[in-house]
Amino acid sequence: MEINQSHESTKNLKHFPLTPFRIFRGLLCLAVYLLTASMFLVYFAPAAAVILRLFSLRCSRKAVSFLFGLWLGLWPFLFEKINKTRVIFSGDQVPVEERILIISNHRTEVDWMYLWDFALRKGCLGHIKYVLKSSLMKLPIFGWGFHILEFIPVERKWEVDEPVMNKMLSSFGNREDPLWLAVFPEGTDYTEQKCMRSQKFAREGGLPILKNVLLPKTKGFNACLKILRDSLDAVYDVTIAYKNRCPSFMDNVFGVDPAEVHMHIRRIPMQQIPSTENGAAMWLMDAFVLKDQLLTDFIVNGHFPNQGTEEQLSTVKCVANCALVIAFTGLFLFLTFFSSFWFKVYVGLACVYLACASYFNVRLKSADTSVQGRSMKKSY
Repeated sequence: MEINQSHESTKNLKHFPLTPFRIFRGLLCLAVYLLTASMFLVYFAPAAAVILRLFSLRCSRKAVSFLFGLWLGLWPFLFEKINKTRVIFSGDQVPVEERILIISNHRTEVDWMYLWDFALRKGCLGHIKYVLKSSLMKLPIFGWGFHILEFIPVERKWEVDEPVMNKMLSSFGNREDPLWLAVFPEGTDYTEQKCMRSQKFAREGGLPILKNVLLPKTKGFNACLKILRDSLDAVYDVTIAYKNRCPSFMDNVFGVDPAEVHMHIRRIPMQQIPSTENGAAMWLMDAFVLKDQLLTDFIVNGHFPNQGTEEQLSTVKCVANCALVIAFTGLFLFLTFFSSFWFKVYVGLACVYLACASYFNVRLKSADTSVQGRSMKKSY
């Protein structure tokens, strides 16, 4: 949600001009991020997400979360330290390392990336997973990463998505595995045209008329609750707003917008979420009515209530993490181009596997999952 530029609280905040320096810096950062991502995927993914997964799903997830959490940490570094975007948290103070379901409004194409800033502060950066469009899984490099991190691909057709979601959600049920699962119940990012269609549908169906968010879709949310309810600690209701403009991906790369990202967090214990599908659907609708009011108040006041609940990121830790990622990347580049011929063969085979696995959504079964499944059948 962007706010009116004439408001007193934003008159000193500018949209940064797209200068040659910002273009050069942004393209350099994007090149570094793509290079580091490709090297991490090629050298770490086969061992951590394929070979180790055959023996222990839990150990595989721990390795993937740690190794790729290092790479994900580059993005908050870009947003907050390089681009100087202020990320301001408000609402409830939440504990670290809970197993949670996140519901968020979807104002722009990069809302989900700012959740990494939140997860990093709670020590759960490598554990966050998203429900996202299946077309994104087919992107080179980034799509490979989404697959390794076990993001859930959806087609936005429930008859197609239901079996995929049920299968993947069922693998997240172990309470000993940390989990942050993020869903965007609106199903798409907000535009004025989509809002008008949503309001028309609401009037015809006797539903609340919302101005700043779209009507939430409940089937995916209910599927998450049905399968994971007993293993989750809470639902985090996240409302995101921006000053001065809603950013695009390239705005983030070049550091021209936003000036500020505001996140309001409500923590709702699982026992407070209705257990029936209809009750949970009504609860979700009420949550979006509250989001709509929060965003209306944000437009007027320029901030959410009770802000300042999280500390700023440590620059030293961000720089150290970046240096470690670049050091690993330098080593992998040396092995690829200046070492044995067999490293080139390995890189080629790894790229073929990652491309095919992400495109066709191929996931290997682990031995401990098979054993657990057989024991559950016997006990039943």
